[in-house]
Amino acid sequence: MLDPALIAKCADPSLKPAIVETFIASAGSLDPLAITVVSQGRLLLLPKPVDATEAISIIRRYVGHAVVRVGLTQMPAGVGAKTNDDLDPALFDDCRNLQLGSALFAKVMRIVAKWYGDPHDEDAARVIFEDAVLAWKTGFFEGAKVFTAEEPDGGRPDANAKPVENANQEPTVALPADKIDIGGAAMRIDLSRLGAGN
Repeated sequence: MLDPALIAKCADPSLKPAIVETFIASAGSLDPLAITVVSQGRLLLLPKPVDATEAISIIRRYVGHAVVRVGLTQMPAGVGAKTNDDLDPALFDDCRNLQLGSALFAKVMRIVAKWYGDPHDEDAARVIFEDAVLAWKTGFFEGAKVFTAEEPDGGRPDANAKPVENANQEPTVALPADKIDIGGAAMRIDLSRLGAGN
């Protein structure tokens, strides 16, 4: 179980603590150094890193070539980085990862809720959450790439986020680490090759 004090301090304030806790239980990890890499549809078995520096070294080998998820929230790696060398060890800081990942998950929930017409009853909230978790895991909702989709009306779009191109990967947001609005962030990995969009 995730520490309630960590949730209160670091999680996106638009999400209730119970939602954050269930999100981590459903799609995240209790290990802040957790790395998941899927290449050509196969989960790679990786050595467990001993610290954030080693973890960054590991993911630099795979970002841009495989689906890479990191930390407590298992957020897509590479957000805000222009190159693999720009990947920040703070991705593996429990508070920073929870802050960035929960904000991105909140955006995914807003996308799903808008598709359902923004209902507010309890049954709808459960379905929205479940679909948002599935979208988080696959990177897609109703055929759209949720990490690069525009922020729904009433959300928190970042007008300053501009994608940069890299020959071997999807566009990614190129902003200084202290200027990142995760709601406008792009995902570096194209999950369509895994058949997730079918």
